[in-house]
Amino acid sequence: MILLQLTIHPSIFTQIPDFKLGILYYNKTTVSASPQMLKGRLQLFQEQLYFELLDKELTDFPGIAEWQSIWRTLGADPTNTPSILETLIKRIKAHEYTSSFHSAEDLNTFFSLQYEIPTTIYDTDKIAGNIQLSIGTAEDGYVGLNNQFNNFYNLLLLSDDYSPFGSPHVDSIRTAVTEETENVLQLLFLRPSLDATEAEQLTEACGKMFTSINGGNYISRVLHAQIRSCMIENEVKK
Repeated sequence: MILLQLTIHPSIFTQIPDFKLGILYYNKTTVSASPQMLKGRLQLFQEQLYFELLDKELTDFPGIAEWQSIWRTLGADPTNTPSILETLIKRIKAHEYTSSFHSAEDLNTFFSLQYEIPTTIYDTDKIAGNIQLSIGTAEDGYVGLNNQFNNFYNLLLLSDDYSPFGSPHVDSIRTAVTEETENVLQLLFLRPSLDATEAEQLTEACGKMFTSINGGNYISRVLHAQIRSCMIENEVKK
């Protein structure tokens, strides 16, 4: 059974020809308090990054530099509206580590830091209809997980048939994953510099690790200029 269709608007490829989006759909997952192994790994990784940042600038991290470039290409200011990745790194630099939330969110944070990409997760059952990734306008906005109203002018923005709900800048409260969530959509905003094979391997690796901790099944897809849309099926066979 087709659950939803996810499409990337052509205007994104006009400005970023090598844009790539990793898509992971998990069903029958069990989101819970993170196991100690994941908590410890996330804490250790942040501590290592903190000491790296004592001698590095943010733009010394290839992922941050690449995503700042993408923001500028779209006409946005990464200083005022940083990507989720940059926000995480800035907090670590300020010695404000992200604490454990739950097993899905902790893995999402870990993937973002490990691969230096913005990553987002959504409760699929809270998404209304199909999804389009486009470039936001001055009229687009919502209350985000930062408890502020955010505007998405010239930023990448996910919308369903009801309203905008997600972005690699900050996600909305409406589609947030909780410990009651069973079906999860995870999006990896891959570096355009990755080739197709690397993009597929990275997406697949995230899917395997996520289900090894949260259980369930997954499907993975990578969208790019040649494949701009995909159907997500509710019955996962993998």
